[in-house]
Amino acid sequence: MAEPGRLGVLEANLRQVNNRIDEAMAACGRRDRPTLIVVTKFFPPEDVMLLSRLGIRDVGENRDQEAAAKAEAVSSAELRWHFIGQLQTNKARSVVGYAHAVHSVDRTSLVSALEKAMRRANRPPAIESVGTVARSAVLDCFVQVNLSVEDRGRGGARPSDVLEVAAAIHAADGLRLAGVMAVAPLDEDPREAFSRLTDISTDVVAQYPDARGISAGMSGDLEQAIAAGATHLRVGSDILGARPPVG
Repeated sequence: MAEPGRLGVLEANLRQVNNRIDEAMAACGRRDRPTLIVVTKFFPPEDVMLLSRLGIRDVGENRDQEAAAKAEAVSSAELRWHFIGQLQTNKARSVVGYAHAVHSVDRTSLVSALEKAMRRANRPPAIESVGTVARSAVLDCFVQVNLSVEDRGRGGARPSDVLEVAAAIHAADGLRLAGVMAVAPLDEDPREAFSRLTDISTDVVAQYPDARGISAGMSGDLEQAIAAGATHLRVGSDILGARPPVG
């Protein structure tokens, strides 16, 4: 059961984040609002249900085991599940069972595993509800880019390898190249990091015009990401609060 007052807390936090998005858009003259993905890592399914009541449609998860169980527990076909954590190839089959998008595709072997998993899943051409999860025939895939100059990032393809991974996604059956994704390095100004991501996105779009997605920005740097053109924001703690202890 959700704790008393939890809905009000989430509503207030969500309002604050949306206000920050509005202000950041106004500051850089943007009119196209980025998609807000609420990252619910370590939080219970009850919080996801409350977020759904507040109008949230996009939910992000980092770990397959937690994500699969949570997607099954939340009976809302309106939700879109985004897998944003590092993904092992042997988890591909599980992830395609609930995910609408994977933001962390960083190598061609993972592309092959996802393509094989999609083929085995035989997802239908139109969106349908399977269990409690609505799925479509294609899986949106973002190429995760390692923006760390000294290769100390949180995973991701090297910038020089991005087009190779993008080409593999584009050629794969059942996958759709959505764009690029990155996490700003902890030891760098996010404005500079996201500027590099924008340049990489421009190179990808030059070859694949529909792959315009830029998944960037979290609680601490969403303003800089919006200024750099992010189309998807991944926000967790500023909406849900500090992560609960993991037993």
